[in-house]
Amino acid sequence: MKRRDFLKISASAVASVSVPSIWASDRVVPKSKIEGKGSFGKAKSVIQIWLWGGPSQIDTWDPKPDAGYDYCGPLNKPIETNVSGIRISQTMPMLAKCADKYSIVRSVTHGIFAHETGSYLVQTGREPGRYVYPCVGAVVSKFKGYDGGYKGVIPPYIVLTTPQGRFSESGFLGDKYKPFATGGDPSKIPFEVEGIVAKGMSRSRQQIRREILNGENTLFNAMMKSGGLSKQSSAREQAYNLILGDAAKAFDISNEPKSIRDLYGYGRFANSCLIARKLVEEGVPYITINYGGWDTHKGHFQEMSRLMPQTDRAISGLITDLHSRGLLDSTIVWWSGEFGRTPKIDWEAPYFGGRGHWGSAFSTMLAGGGFKGGQVVGKTDSKAEKVVERPVSPADVIGSIYWNLGIAPDATLTTPQGDVVSLTDPNESKIKTKGVLKEIMYA
Repeated sequence: MKRRDFLKISASAVASVSVPSIWASDRVVPKSKIEGKGSFGKAKSVIQIWLWGGPSQIDTWDPKPDAGYDYCGPLNKPIETNVSGIRISQTMPMLAKCADKYSIVRSVTHGIFAHETGSYLVQTGREPGRYVYPCVGAVVSKFKGYDGGYKGVIPPYIVLTTPQGRFSESGFLGDKYKPFATGGDPSKIPFEVEGIVAKGMSRSRQQIRREILNGENTLFNAMMKSGGLSKQSSAREQAYNLILGDAAKAFDISNEPKSIRDLYGYGRFANSCLIARKLVEEGVPYITINYGGWDTHKGHFQEMSRLMPQTDRAISGLITDLHSRGLLDSTIVWWSGEFGRTPKIDWEAPYFGGRGHWGSAFSTMLAGGGFKGGQVVGKTDSKAEKVVERPVSPADVIGSIYWNLGIAPDATLTTPQGDVVSLTDPNESKIKTKGVLKEIMYA
């Protein structure tokens, strides 16, 4: 094939393959009737910080200094926060300074000890069964994105940087609602987002290549002048805007001032949090940061000493930055993993101070978007082994997030088989709970 013919085909491919499945306007449907008062619908975006592997509750949000060395290890000195009466792990000194801006839920429970099932349950609110349900990101992508009048060029559900692969995020909703996974390494500048930033190529060179392509693509240009291919042309322009226009700047942190870079810190996770803030500014409804490394079966405390300083700085920086920009009121920040870690430490070989999986009691954090700050929900026993006060199921957490996003509590989805199902089903849980987290939601 001659180079000129290849360029003609490439231009058509950009228009006909890459974009219409994402931006087709005929897929926008009327919003369901939403009733409610107060904070209902306050949030516009969610930043989900998914600590892939399961973070320890006792070494983060639910410290138990009196449990003894076999439970606390060296992390037995919890610190006061800026909210009287709330103490958190010594591993989070910077988050302690902004506790007035988030709530801690110390009593999440589902009793699952396997990664796949735990991930599915925490992100869908459903037990495995007949259907593969969509996760929160896919549901938000539907109700607040494609079917909710979203007009952004950037897809409404972004994952930084790779899907975790534990389950199908879109479930029975299908590929349309799968997240756009950026790939690449956010610690590198420029951040080479797959499909947007060409590896090793500057923006100016990409622009030159576009101009050459437009000049060579005589067939496409002629058909455009005759009135054909209007949809393909529009789709192509949207694709180029994502690659070369203002939308691409959401993934570029090179122009952020040093004070902001210092606030978040430096590295892969810190830069992901900063990019998430920029995506919120672009109106993207749902951003997931898949943050691995928390499956600390071996050398748990060595891993915590590596993970927690950057985690503490980046998340506190994100909350502080959102607040200073007036974005925290409309942005939910959700910290969670699929479960917690065993409260009792395994000191023997080959674990040498490791913690296993623990689904009986673990913690989550919720900030912004209609959630109150400076609050604690629930309580575990003296060793963080079981919930003793206000058990909370994943469905309760998810239902609360939907409520604050303005997604109707009685909203439904239709399966490919034609069955109408609710977004969450609290009655499905084997755990008796009180439902959504009204105590930390504005009335």
